Amino acid sequence: MLTSIVHLLRLARVGFVLAREGAFGLIDPNELPAGAKPALWAVRLLERRGAGDGAQRLAAALTRIGPSYVKFGQFLATRPDVVGVRVARDLEALQDRMAPFGRAEAVAMIEASLGAPLDSIFIAFSEPVAAASIAQVHRATVRTAAGDRDVAVKVLRPGVRTRFRRDLRAMAFLARTVERLLPETRRLKPMGIVDTLARSVSMEMDLRLEAAALSEMAENTREDADFRTPIPDWERTSRDILTMEWIDGLPLNALSAIDEKGYDRVALGRSVIQSFLRHALRDGFFHADMHPGNLFVDTTGRLCAVDFGIMGRLGPKERRFLAEILLGFITRNYRRVAEVHFEAGYVPGRHSVDDFAQAIRAIGEPIHDRTADQISMAKLLTLLFEITGIFEMTTRTELVMLQKTMVVVEGVARNLDPRLDMWRTAEPVVREWIERNLGPLGRIEEAGRGAMDYAKLFGNIPSLMNRAERLVLDLEDSAVNGFRLAPESLEGIGRAEAERNRWSTVALWIIAICVFAATLRILSW
Repeated sequence: MLTSIVHLLRLARVGFVLAREGAFGLIDPNELPAGAKPALWAVRLLERRGAGDGAQRLAAALTRIGPSYVKFGQFLATRPDVVGVRVARDLEALQDRMAPFGRAEAVAMIEASLGAPLDSIFIAFSEPVAAASIAQVHRATVRTAAGDRDVAVKVLRPGVRTRFRRDLRAMAFLARTVERLLPETRRLKPMGIVDTLARSVSMEMDLRLEAAALSEMAENTREDADFRTPIPDWERTSRDILTMEWIDGLPLNALSAIDEKGYDRVALGRSVIQSFLRHALRDGFFHADMHPGNLFVDTTGRLCAVDFGIMGRLGPKERRFLAEILLGFITRNYRRVAEVHFEAGYVPGRHSVDDFAQAIRAIGEPIHDRTADQISMAKLLTLLFEITGIFEMTTRTELVMLQKTMVVVEGVARNLDPRLDMWRTAEPVVREWIERNLGPLGRIEEAGRGAMDYAKLFGNIPSLMNRAERLVLDLEDSAVNGFRLAPESLEGIGRAEAERNRWSTVALWIIAICVFAATLRILSW
């Protein structure tokens, strides 16, 4: 009970700051039930003057609340199925820029984490050059046998783990409450959203894991002529410190500077799309935060990505699903697109394939033979999520993250080349993957993997039979002697019953106080 009160107080502060900064102005009253409209009107009375509009409101509110909510806002920008496309687009503009902590604190973190004086690790170490909610970056120089070289040093914020742990508990409390009070929201999996955020943040706060993502991506892309990643420096990396190659380059939104250097913007736009699709389809491992601040063109004209804190993975099933869906859209085979959704189990079997194909056609036809500047990807994504709602598609976090990243990537490419054709650009990568994996060679490899699976299954048969025998004996024993509850289960039941009794007692006291107060008021008349 006390924990719930603490969570409610923290969430009340969050709600107040959101209201004060005007964030509730993003809610369309026409989409609310009649009973909720007066509440929205009352909350908006708290707005301060000059609160701004759209992203300004959300950015101001989430930044005021703290780093955890800045990260939460960025994460929700990848989930337009939950917050709506309009809000997701506003959240995209939320910059993860926080006030830096002092250089002395960073030095202390480095020395404690790496177990050596700073001067023995780096021969130069700058003031912070960028600061975000979880960590900040310094530029440093290291001495190697090949000569001095510049590196980027990412240092975790002091106390950030405790802060995030506390705020995530409050978010989980809210998600559980929403699922309990609004059953229709369970399709969107509010608890799943918080769990995914918690896993993502826990990985981001162990900088060794980001170094591992950098290393894996570098290994996957070492043969790619138009894409590369910085190389991690494992010797100077720990849980709280990440040292990597310093990238000299231009961010992809610095269009005038890109033109001045003579880089081919059309080729860069094509590279952004095709690199992302190669990573998703070929490798099943993709950068899920590919906004312009994380993408550079280096001095050789190659695309370079940084900040590997948010990554996405796709299994073989999801990759095949993605490839066939994209090829179906490219060739306008909407029936096949619909069939793949049913084969993958993403649409319940009680719905009609033909009806779903008709709905898919409503997405595909308006965007064919049009250039990027003629297509509203926001409207397209809105329609997509409306259709998934109509056909009761359960939210798949990895696919929603993929869809949203595709929209962000398309926006970056469109900025470089306003006349980019998304489908023609995607077709070579998609066709290559399908021919390689769904053609004759791919079928042979798939058959080989299936044979290995069967061999493994036959090897496990004796163990499975022993487990089955034990299960039958346990069931027979339970039928005769009854089921036994573990001491922890009995203790948990007792705690739950005590909790219900406490709430019942509290409710009775509240009722008694209200009756007593009403009696006094009547007597005073």
